[in-house]
Amino acid sequence: MTQGTIQVAKELCKGCELCVAACPQACLQLSPSFNTRGYRFASLGVPEDCTGCAACALVCPDAAIRVLREARQPRAA
Repeated sequence: MTQGTIQVAKELCKGCELCVAACPQACLQLSPSFNTRGYRFASLGVPEDCTGCAACALVCPDAAIRVLREARQPRAA
């Protein structure tokens, strides 16, 4: 299983929420903060649920999302 995370180019994001709707894990949300253009930008609300599927990056019309993946660390019993 993989663990994912995203990097958002905050100044490119216009808060269209396409990535939020496309996320199968429902771990994306819009930030409570605003970028300099006055838009709320995408952020990982529940980072531990991100699998790195890249659905968010694929639907982003501004190419503002970069997806990173790594192997999940086994949970301690």
